[in-house]
Amino acid sequence: MASVASYLVLGRGFSCAKTPTRPPIACLRLSRAVSCKMRNRHLSSQQKRQQFKRAPTERLSLNMNAQSHDNIGCEPEEASSAGVSHSSQITIPSNDAESDSNSETDVAVSSFEETNMVIENNDEQEHPSIHLEDLIATIRNAEKIEELEKILSEKEALQAEINNLEMKLAETDARIKVAAQEKINAELLENQLEKLKTEISSRNSIEEGKHGTLDDESPLVLELNDLRKENALLKDDIQMLKLKLADVSKTEERLPLLEKRHSLLEASLMELQSQLSNAQDDVSRLASLRYECKALLDKVENLQALFNDASRVMDQPSLGLQQYHELQKKVDKIEALVTEATVSKFPSENFHHYDETLREKIELLEKQLWESDQEMHSQIQLFQESVREFHDALERLKEEIKKRSQELSLENLPQEFWSRLLLIIDGWLLEKKISVNDAKLLREMTWKKDAQIRDAYLASRSKSEHEKLATFLKLTYSRTSPGMHIIHIAAEMAPVAKVGGLGDVISGLGKALQRKGHLVEIVLPKYDCMQYDLITDMKALDVVVESYFDGQLFRNKIWVGIIEGLPVYFIEPHHPAKFFWRGKYYGEYDDFKRFSFFSRAAVELLYQAGKKPDIIHCHDWQTAFVAPLYWDIYAAKGFNSARICFTCHNFEYQGTAPASELASCGLDVHQLNRPDRMRDHSADDKVNTVKGAIVFSNIVTTVSPTYSQEVRTVEGGRGLHETLKSHSKKFIGILNGIDTDAWNPSTDNYISVQYSADDLQGKAENKDAIRKCLKLSGSEGSQPLVGCITRLVPQKGVHLIRHAIYCALELGGQFVLLGSSPVPHIQREFEDIANHFQSHSHVRLLLKYDDALSHLIYAASDMFIIPSMFEPCGLTQMIAMRYGSVPIVRKTGGLNDSVFDVDDNTIPEQYQNGFTFVAPDEQGLSSAMERAFQHYIRSPESWQQLVQKDMRLDFSWDSSASQYEELYERSVARARAAARV
Repeated sequence: MASVASYLVLGRGFSCAKTPTRPPIACLRLSRAVSCKMRNRHLSSQQKRQQFKRAPTERLSLNMNAQSHDNIGCEPEEASSAGVSHSSQITIPSNDAESDSNSETDVAVSSFEETNMVIENNDEQEHPSIHLEDLIATIRNAEKIEELEKILSEKEALQAEINNLEMKLAETDARIKVAAQEKINAELLENQLEKLKTEISSRNSIEEGKHGTLDDESPLVLELNDLRKENALLKDDIQMLKLKLADVSKTEERLPLLEKRHSLLEASLMELQSQLSNAQDDVSRLASLRYECKALLDKVENLQALFNDASRVMDQPSLGLQQYHELQKKVDKIEALVTEATVSKFPSENFHHYDETLREKIELLEKQLWESDQEMHSQIQLFQESVREFHDALERLKEEIKKRSQELSLENLPQEFWSRLLLIIDGWLLEKKISVNDAKLLREMTWKKDAQIRDAYLASRSKSEHEKLATFLKLTYSRTSPGMHIIHIAAEMAPVAKVGGLGDVISGLGKALQRKGHLVEIVLPKYDCMQYDLITDMKALDVVVESYFDGQLFRNKIWVGIIEGLPVYFIEPHHPAKFFWRGKYYGEYDDFKRFSFFSRAAVELLYQAGKKPDIIHCHDWQTAFVAPLYWDIYAAKGFNSARICFTCHNFEYQGTAPASELASCGLDVHQLNRPDRMRDHSADDKVNTVKGAIVFSNIVTTVSPTYSQEVRTVEGGRGLHETLKSHSKKFIGILNGIDTDAWNPSTDNYISVQYSADDLQGKAENKDAIRKCLKLSGSEGSQPLVGCITRLVPQKGVHLIRHAIYCALELGGQFVLLGSSPVPHIQREFEDIANHFQSHSHVRLLLKYDDALSHLIYAASDMFIIPSMFEPCGLTQMIAMRYGSVPIVRKTGGLNDSVFDVDDNTIPEQYQNGFTFVAPDEQGLSSAMERAFQHYIRSPESWQQLVQKDMRLDFSWDSSASQYEELYERSVARARAAARV
């Protein structure tokens, strides 16, 4: 009702104001009142917009008060107090609507009458009231601004607190994960112990009940007999080792033990004879061996004569010792005489003469003692040399016996042995289990009495027919093929398309296998963001490969080029979605479709090109589609010459998606969405590409032995631990290597001064160079510099990296960090730390990726921090040691396989190369850093030896490539054997 009355009054006011002729006095007064009310209404509406969230009763009360105060601004000073008192009497009950209406009406009428009276009597003061109104509005706006600023500051404080809580939550999650992983490792060890106990008990039960429960020809009994034979041989070997150890210890004893040594030598000879007779049960002629044994006995007698000579030589030092004791007694007597002469007070002349005589005798005795010491020392040296000669002769004797036994075992094998081999080979040929060429090669080896075929036969006697074939065919494969044909299908390759360690593996492993004589080819997507300037002889082929996708065929343009000396095929899809023209490698919403398309196109390329590779090696979930595609679709087309090898570089990324998306690349969703194939553990309607590759591949690897054990646990396997256990026979961990050509301080053009393990002066100069480049203090040249190059993600232990910065400062060192984070709040946190240390003389944080600068940091740093929560392999610790930077790492994954603590006495000294800690907390890291700093400061010579040892360690791809080569060859041999059975 109050608002209706106000609208009526305002309506009259506007009608009077619009009259063209001069209005009467009442209308003029009304017009001025309306003008003031309109200004009041405007201010009140602003207040309503600012406080729209308050309760209706509170909002109405505030608006009424604001209206009253605004009316005060339109009244003269004499009436202001009356206006205030009038407005203060306005009350609005919260529950009585009728009271509200009457009260509001009375207020509106009284305010209207008061305003008319005030304006009628004080018409001339309208202008000053307008200024007062503006002033009040300005004050109120200022108060609102202050309130907004206060709200904004509170919001910023809350946001900072939220970021801090998020960081603490991430750290807590990481610690919980590691704790769970340690618990799971303990459970795994307990399970393994239980399995061993069960196996031992089962074997014992088999032995107890073998008289009537098992057939003598059953595989279990044969296996048990083989195990018994192996145990007997092991016992003999252990007994032999014990005897050898006794021999070694007794050679250091003195002469009374020579007779015992002679008897031990005779016993060892008898033992060697018995071993030779046991190893050659079917050898008929051993006469030559008896003659050799007699000759060996003669040599032992000669050695005995040498020891007798040595004993005679040692008699002389004993005589010298006796002379020394006699002379010492004479000296004691002379001293006693001198004392007696002094007491008796001889005459001075006689005493002087006697004293000179005594001095001469003493000098003569000292000379004789010195000569005796020299002679004794020379005799001891002669004895030590004779002992060394004895050891050398004994070793030569053992080697000769071993060599003779091998020669005799080949020469004296009966002809029946080789005839039996020939019959076995002919039987396989007639049964069409081996080819004519393979049979010919095996016959030639048998005719020539090749030791390899003899060893292969003896090693496979207790094996199945299938395993025997694989063993013999491996011999033919190594002789007939100059190398294998290996094709890598991957999403990355360094240096042209590198995101992580996968790119380094493709180029490093490919080059190492190529150096071993194998044909290695790579298949990659043709990204628009590749570094094309690093590709040699790149060109498009005049051919189009069509591949199936989403129910139709799509054209693919094929490019070829050379990267790091390796031939590479690039696939450019002509698909409307432009799968690989996105400006980045990963992280797209349709990555599952992108890489399933690429996998199908890659296998189609190999099929249409008519290639017959021995190995197709796919990597990570992006190309895990290759394994089921190959066996479910292309093997039926006759493309089945290859074995599939799959490597998972990080089980955190598994390529899950709705099962229906598998149909896009032509795979049968109904057949593959099963628990024993590709169904993901998280949901029945999802598939897991990594799981599919594990199931369908012939070889499954990961990037370090320790990580291969960690992923068999619930925490490490991320849901695939049961699948890995089911396929454990084909699953192995092989430690990655590094490209020693790219990471070589003696040829590195990115560093200021090149250096090597033999000349470390250049390392100190690189340290000075990076200090000048980053404006760090160089006043203390010996101050240790700690480096860290990493992605700032929870996996890398960002909370420990942050702690390492402050710990290095407390210990008196310097710290340099190079890296960035894809996680926004982690990136912001380290930006704040970088700003805090922006002008610090001992810390620099470079939150970016810079390849050239990374080389210089490796070369300049004395220590290198890698506190990862988990690390499948890790390459930075290997690169750091290559450049003489001692690693400080947490014992996990590949770090545990490549860094061994210098203070761990259970590790041989030649393998001790860094500092490690176990617990993923600040205390563990601090302890390792303190030990490293103390070693650096207190033992500079020992530290330099440690640096040189680290630089000489071999982390090249040669060793890893040899392990992959062996896996490839074994798998290919088994496949050839299976194809002929």
